[in-house]
Amino acid sequence: MSSTDQNQTVASEATPEAAPETEPTPVNHESEALDSPSSQSSGWAIFMFFMIGFVGSMLSGWILFPELLYSKKQQPIDFNHAVHLDMVYDGCESCHYFRDDGSFAGMPNMGDCIDCHEEAQTDDPEEIKFVDEYVTPGIEVPWLNHSKQPDCVFFSHSAHVIGADMSCESCHGDIGTSEHTREYQENKLTGYSRDIWGHSISRLGKPEPGEPLPMKMNDCAKCHKEETGHKGACFQCHK
Repeated sequence: MSSTDQNQTVASEATPEAAPETEPTPVNHESEALDSPSSQSSGWAIFMFFMIGFVGSMLSGWILFPELLYSKKQQPIDFNHAVHLDMVYDGCESCHYFRDDGSFAGMPNMGDCIDCHEEAQTDDPEEIKFVDEYVTPGIEVPWLNHSKQPDCVFFSHSAHVIGADMSCESCHGDIGTSEHTREYQENKLTGYSRDIWGHSISRLGKPEPGEPLPMKMNDCAKCHKEETGHKGACFQCHK
């Protein structure tokens, strides 16, 4: 064997066999980023911004929005229901009566008032104003109707008061004991009273005792369901 062959044999024995190449283990940088303190603090910041925006939106919708949506007005005359109810003979129906054909008269007109108020009977400034500004010149009082519904809605007072034997207080609250007219809040978009929707913009909770009930379609349907077991057909209220 030549010296060259011997050197090659020795070199091959001295050099260890090269280990097979393996792929490096991938590092999950995304997982590390998500677990890092900076990413966690960033997530809490986003959550807090969301909650602040959510709560701010709710408060704006329930408190600020109604202030912008409704304009506040007063009735032309500060009417005292309590005084009148003590003097009339037939309760509410003395002024808010049913005609012979069963239809409801609604708000009293000048003809209903003039028999008693052709002249001022007291020194009450509101009665004097009523006589001077409306009775004497023969002008109807432009009362603001809290209960006025859109023209597409039909409501039968006789069906509820006479047919179902409901009291006026059931829907209008204990208005007969009031000594002053309530503030009228008019929806700037629709022109209707806030009483139609209800004074709670969130529709949560119930009106205080003596306050009028809200008069949305769902309120009527709910009452019908409780009293009759059926919400009623569309044509009953929409003619």
